[in-house]
Amino acid sequence: MRVTHVITRLIVGGAQENTIASVLGLRAKPGVEVNLISGPTTGPEGTLEPRVSQIPGLLTLVPELIRPVSPWHDWLALRRLTRLFREQRPDIVHTHSGKAGVLGRLAAHAAGVPIIVHTIHGPSFGPFQGALANFIFRAAERRAGRVTTHFVSVANAMTEQYRAAGIGRPEQYTRIFSGFDLEPFLKAKNDPALRAKLGIGMDDVVVGKVARLFENKGHLELLCAVRELADRYPNLKVLLIGDGRLRTSLENAPATLPGGQKLAGRLIFTGLVPPEEVSRYLGLMDAVVHLSRREGLARVLPQALAAGKPIVAYDCDGAREVCLNNETGFLVKPGNLQVVAHALGELIAQPELRGRLGKRGRELVQAQFPVQRMVDDLHALYVRLMNNPPRGKAK
Repeated sequence: MRVTHVITRLIVGGAQENTIASVLGLRAKPGVEVNLISGPTTGPEGTLEPRVSQIPGLLTLVPELIRPVSPWHDWLALRRLTRLFREQRPDIVHTHSGKAGVLGRLAAHAAGVPIIVHTIHGPSFGPFQGALANFIFRAAERRAGRVTTHFVSVANAMTEQYRAAGIGRPEQYTRIFSGFDLEPFLKAKNDPALRAKLGIGMDDVVVGKVARLFENKGHLELLCAVRELADRYPNLKVLLIGDGRLRTSLENAPATLPGGQKLAGRLIFTGLVPPEEVSRYLGLMDAVVHLSRREGLARVLPQALAAGKPIVAYDCDGAREVCLNNETGFLVKPGNLQVVAHALGELIAQPELRGRLGKRGRELVQAQFPVQRMVDDLHALYVRLMNNPPRGKAK
């Protein structure tokens, strides 16, 4: 079985970690040959390329495969991918992310690849963008969907959104959670030395967020909620893991945000943290907040639960599949900062509540998110598709 995975770029992110873990895990399966195609990694988000670039013959870079829409580069990338597939003759092409997902599937179809799989890591259309962009991306996904053999969804919410857009048939979708190595998170500790290094006192209560400092991730909304709690909890700190173009404005929030002076001395920015170090920082947190408005299923949510930390998340996309209200955390209607602040206040004031929610979350993740389960489920899907050749692609 020859499998080629395709992704737009290997930045530090959930879809990229999922793809690399899948590729490396599948390579260990007997009778499976796997390679990976990616566009160049650019941007402030960091790169995961070193994880795969040093393995001989694994990674092929396609310079024309870039994230922004560019008709000239997109046409060149489509030609290059088609040529690569014809040369490599994979049994399965498995695509990830928006640009690579569309171009990769169309190229695989043009090259006569018999099985084409696409993982939906997050929505490429929705209320987070304008009508014209929605029309274009929905049309592109429908076109690529017509040549897709099977869809893998990281959350049932993705299946529901794509089916509502008229993409594919129900039997063409399989949910496979984005698994990861649980062990570092299960062993996450509240490290006094790391707290001291970051300026966090042993009596401080830490609310944390792990996400790129970009729009739609909800950082400013978190700061507004914390501002409302500041007077009641003088020992409250906010630990922000990640980097991006909003960093300067967020760092200036104590001076520019109305009432922002209450945030002074509370905000801690780590910048980019290698994925293998995230568990150390989660170990310092008393609660993890994720107020994203566009996310398939944020990887940090099950990671936080594996570390035994309760979560507060917007009820957006797949969050409700791990953020079980008052069971593993609190699920909040997007934009309702009053409820966010109330949920955080409850968690700050009640250590026993944090412990109960964190314990239940850890149980859920241990059952559903081991990386080996993800790899085994993918392999089983491939075998099933190989043994039952598709009679037709999506409609």
